Amino acid sequence: MKKMKLDLKEDWGLLSRRAAIFYIVFTVVNLITFILLLRQTDAGLIPPLIYFVFWQVAIWVYYMFRYKKKDQISGGEWIDAAMFAIIAATLIRTFFIEAYQIPTSSMEKSLLRGDFLFVSKMNYGARVPMTPISFPFVHQTMPGGKGKAYSEALKLPYYRLPGFQSIKNNDIVVFNYPGEDDFPVDKKTNYIKRCIAIPGDTLRVVNGRVFLNSDKNAVAVHGQMSYQVLTSTVLDRRTLEEIDISEYGFNQNSGSYEMWMTKQNKEDLAKVPGVVEIIPLIDQPNSYPEIFPHKPEYLKWSRDNYGPIYVPKRGDVLKLDSITMWTYKDLIEKYEGNNYRIVNGKATIDGNEITEYDVKMDYYFMMGDNRHRSADSRYWGFVPEDHIVGKALFIWMSIEQDGIYGNRHKPIYERIRWRRLFNRIH
Repeated sequence: MKKMKLDLKEDWGLLSRRAAIFYIVFTVVNLITFILLLRQTDAGLIPPLIYFVFWQVAIWVYYMFRYKKKDQISGGEWIDAAMFAIIAATLIRTFFIEAYQIPTSSMEKSLLRGDFLFVSKMNYGARVPMTPISFPFVHQTMPGGKGKAYSEALKLPYYRLPGFQSIKNNDIVVFNYPGEDDFPVDKKTNYIKRCIAIPGDTLRVVNGRVFLNSDKNAVAVHGQMSYQVLTSTVLDRRTLEEIDISEYGFNQNSGSYEMWMTKQNKEDLAKVPGVVEIIPLIDQPNSYPEIFPHKPEYLKWSRDNYGPIYVPKRGDVLKLDSITMWTYKDLIEKYEGNNYRIVNGKATIDGNEITEYDVKMDYYFMMGDNRHRSADSRYWGFVPEDHIVGKALFIWMSIEQDGIYGNRHKPIYERIRWRRLFNRIH
């Protein structure tokens, strides 16, 4: 009996076998997405149908073009392979896992500038793209920064596939920055912070210490605060590098250093000859207009003395008074799409006065571990559930940024932080 050989180049009607197999798989995925949008959201029939038809036609047109021009285009199989790779990678990035890089120091020392992470979309449930027509592998603008990398001709409502877990206190989460209004939700800038408070929590910060529901919340192991350091001599840069202090400055007026350190950094620095005193820099309660909810005439809060503030959950009925009507203004107006106004000290929707509001989504309160160098929920408020991207899993590469610790132009192999490779994020 002769063995049959599978020939992926064999034609199945108008498509090659390989193209047909891919098209069938893609159609199944597309159909599942269509059914979920139709049954699980309030989008109606038209947007999900347009989404389904657009991608079915787009892929079909591509393969029809390739079939008719297959004898005229050299390297056609390579083009097919590239097409398949782009679509497969896009599906993986959208629904499974995606790579990110840490660009700032807001999470030092938990995450360092130059860390490269894998972020899971599955743990909390993958979010179906809300602006599905976009250029692959680009987030906001086209390469070169010219023009949008997406089209708003088709917009889909928020829907999240079932996940393995819900967000827990102290999870490190990637999300779309809610304070950015120039982009659709899923195209806003990606931020990464620690989720300090989850829906239903009441948060308070007292002299830099975080309390949840009256209990003190454990500070992140590698979290940093800022300190004034008094010395009797100039500190050697290499000494600071050895004890892993990378962020510091010298104040000529006071003759002292300001350093951003972990608890372990502080203990190590206290042993350095010439260090006289290390004083925590704590912002006392005061009128800070930049602090959320930006009402210093009502709330004398600071970044180190903040709250109490309640983090809403889906189904809550919020009582609106002279303070909470401002605290939940963005939630009601921007995130949940109401015509909300505050007129003469009264909260209104569509011109009608309201004294309470039914919450439609879960919300979260995020903070950076580098507490004095992090723009977070203390400045721009709650993160809605539709802004959540995924959970940070592990570091797959870490490269020290050129210039850190005063070193410049080090060879790339000397800047790789080998000890951080494949470290789990927690």
